Amino acid sequence: MNQSSGIPLKPLTRPRPQKETPVPAPAAAPAPPPPRRDWLPYLWRGKPLPALWTIASVLSVIVNAILIALLLGLGRQLFTLKGLVGDRLIGGLYGNFVKMDNAHIVTTITVSDTITVKDTIPVVFDLPLKQDTEVVLVRDTSVKNATIYLNGQAVPLDLVLKKGTALNISLDMSVPVNKKITVELNVPVNLKVPVDIPLNQTQLHEPFAGLRSVVEPYQSILAGLPSSWEQIKPCNLGTQWFCKWYFK
Repeated sequence: MNQSSGIPLKPLTRPRPQKETPVPAPAAAPAPPPPRRDWLPYLWRGKPLPALWTIASVLSVIVNAILIALLLGLGRQLFTLKGLVGDRLIGGLYGNFVKMDNAHIVTTITVSDTITVKDTIPVVFDLPLKQDTEVVLVRDTSVKNATIYLNGQAVPLDLVLKKGTALNISLDMSVPVNKKITVELNVPVNLKVPVDIPLNQTQLHEPFAGLRSVVEPYQSILAGLPSSWEQIKPCNLGTQWFCKWYFK
């Protein structure tokens, strides 16, 4: 410093830096909401037919994907369903209806009862009669040209036998019998009767045949379906590996 000027000079000192009070930053403005997208104009873009075609294609792809997934899931159970419905349900009903129509009722019936027999029986025959008996006259009976023996002498005369006179006679004759006799009897019956009744010769034949004809078309359709993956035609055209994996 130059001291010749006579002006006292203060030594130069650097001023101390003052602490700056931190100024709070202004609050950030809220973010603006995202712009709303209007998908219809975005898809449309003034071209309704291409937009409609695009929407229809997307829906078709989604529906087809769902149907394919359902068919794949159902196809793995195809033979199981065919066995349950075709062989056991429809085939079982058809076979049992045929067996029922061809069946027989075979049994033994025990009959234990009392039968009352009431009838009139004609009786016609000749009764031979040969015996000694005694008869009694019921009225006075005259005997003409009779011969009696009196003291050893034959005396012809006419006799009258009084009523009540007993006569010993010998019968040798044939008596014709022709008469109707009323018969009433209680006859006990205890029998075992074997029975064999074919059902196709009874009134049950018609309903059994009707049930069989109802089930027969479905049984024919299901019988024609394959029972294993080897019977499927595409599996015989070089795709056995897929069929083995899919139907296992």
